Amino acid sequence: MEEFDGLLRRWLQILADKGIEELILVNRPMPLGYLLRSTFFLPSTFLGMTTLTCLYLGLWKFPDMAGVKRSTFFPNLRELGLCTVLMESKDLDFILDRSPMLETLCVESNIFNLGLRLVSQSIRCVKIILSFFEEITVVDAPCLERLILSGGWTKDGVYNKVKISHAPKLQSLGYLDLENHVLEFGNTVIKAGTKASPSTMVPSVRILALDVRCGVRSYAKMIPAVLRCFPNVETLHIMSGETGQPSNKHNLEFLNESGTIKCIRSCIKLLVFHDFRGDRSELAFLKFFFKSALVPEEALIVMANGSFTLMEDMLSKVKPLGSMKWASSDSTITINPQGGSIWNFKKASDFSLCDPFAND
Repeated sequence: MEEFDGLLRRWLQILADKGIEELILVNRPMPLGYLLRSTFFLPSTFLGMTTLTCLYLGLWKFPDMAGVKRSTFFPNLRELGLCTVLMESKDLDFILDRSPMLETLCVESNIFNLGLRLVSQSIRCVKIILSFFEEITVVDAPCLERLILSGGWTKDGVYNKVKISHAPKLQSLGYLDLENHVLEFGNTVIKAGTKASPSTMVPSVRILALDVRCGVRSYAKMIPAVLRCFPNVETLHIMSGETGQPSNKHNLEFLNESGTIKCIRSCIKLLVFHDFRGDRSELAFLKFFFKSALVPEEALIVMANGSFTLMEDMLSKVKPLGSMKWASSDSTITINPQGGSIWNFKKASDFSLCDPFAND
C-alpha cells in the first residue's frame, strides 16, 4: 500500500466530499509480521468523514494522531468495527470520546497490548472477538446492554481483566472465560470463595454465558463465586471446554458444599449447556443444577460435534439425569445432537433478538 499512498488519500477525500455514510476499508491480506514492520499508516483522511454512520477498518496501522485536530469527531457514527488494527489505547479512546451517537463497537482479532476504557453515554453493544485486552473497564456506560466476549486468551502470562463499574442497563454478558478472564466488580477481584456483597453484584444481567472446563477443579470452583455476582440471571449458557485430563470425581461434592446460589435457586428459567461430551464433571454440574433449581422451565443440552456416533451412546450419557430427584417437577430436558455454533457476529448486536448467545 505504500505505493498507493497518494491514490488512497485522494479516494478517501472523494468519499468524504460525497458525504459517504458507510465505509468498510480493508487492506490487502498480508502476513502479520509485515503489518508490524510496515511504516505505512492508514491516511487520517477518514477522520474527517463527519457523515459516516458505519465504519469498519481491517489490517491497518492506525494514523499517527500527532497532527490530527482535537476537534475531529464523528457526530453521526453508530457502528464501529476494528479488525487487526494496530493502534494504542489512546487512539481508541480518541474515537470513542468523539463519537457521541455510537451504539455498537466491535474489536476483532486484536493481539496487541490494548486497553478499553469505556466511557460512553450512547453505546449499547460491545463485541470483543478473538482478541487480547490487558483490561476492559466499563467505567460509565449507562446505555450498555450487551458485553460480548469470545475467544480471548492470555498473553505472556497476563490475563484479560474485565472490570464493570457503572452499567445499570447491562442485560447480556459473556462468554466470561473462567480460565483467561480476571473479573473485578467494584474494587473486588472475584476468586473462588469470594463472598457476595452489593458491590460485587450486577443485578441487571438477565442473560449470562460462561466458558469453563468443568473437569479442571481450579476453574470449576469459580462457578459458584461468579454466579453469585449475577443474582437475577434468567438464562444461563455454559460452554464446556475440553479438559485434556480425567474428570475430577469430587466436583459434585464441592458444588454441594458451596451453599445456595440465588440465581440457580430461584431465577434461572433456561439452562443451555453447550458442547456436552458426557464427562463425569459435566454430569456433576447438571446434577447440582437440577437438585438446586426451583423454577427452570427448560434445559437444552447441545452435544459437542463429533462426540457421539450412535444415538444410543448419547442417550446413555444423559440417562443419569432422568433417574435423579429434581427440585422442580416442571422442568424438561431437550437434547440437540447436532451441536452447532453458539452465536454469530450479526446476532450479537441484533436487538430484535432477545438472546445473543442462542444457537443458530
